[in-house]
Amino acid sequence: MTQTASALVTGAARGIGAAIATRLTADGLAVLRLDVRPGCDIALDVARDEFPPLDVDVCVANAGITTTIAPGHRMTAEQWQRDIDVNLTGAFRTIQACLGGMRERRYGRIVVISSVAALGGLPGQVAYAASKAGQLGMVRTLAGENAAHGITVNAILPGLVGTEQVLAMPPEVRERALRSVPAGRLVEPAEIAAAVSFLAREEAGQINGQCIAVDGGSSLTQLSLGSERRGL
Repeated sequence: MTQTASALVTGAARGIGAAIATRLTADGLAVLRLDVRPGCDIALDVARDEFPPLDVDVCVANAGITTTIAPGHRMTAEQWQRDIDVNLTGAFRTIQACLGGMRERRYGRIVVISSVAALGGLPGQVAYAASKAGQLGMVRTLAGENAAHGITVNAILPGLVGTEQVLAMPPEVRERALRSVPAGRLVEPAEIAAAVSFLAREEAGQINGQCIAVDGGSSLTQLSLGSERRGL
């Protein structure tokens, strides 16, 4: 690894991506921020635009869209394709742009920001859930392909995170969603960033191909077969 490690964070203009970029900068990394929105180091659509050469030690594929709302029987081909293009193909294109340099140096840390929807689905957002599930297969495959080159590839699966978009939800919608979270609160963007920070470290080199939920326990089964939940 270079003396001053470098990192790329996509979707870094706001929310989770901004928190990750801030944390990695605080960790001492030279961070390149990429987003389709203005205000970052690189303005680029991960699904469509040509990537510049990216010679970084850490790649965080965070860019994604979450706003396609349609059940399977009403989803248009365009809605489906846009989620797949941005969330899945965009993440792959980001990683692919970084892999050459990592393999040459025999060092790299790749973290994909997926979602707990990849495991449990998300009614009304079939394209989003499918794109996030696809990321997990990609992560495990790339981890296997690159482990011998000193490269790790892992996924973080956020639950309901207190981003600008979530905080703008109607309060009754947000409260209904929170009822499924055992911790009883939103995940903070900084908590996602902390998990990324750990996986980006040199000492995390034996953690590879893993999918780590940061969700306040929302992916845990809460069903009880007893008449009441004693002691809780």
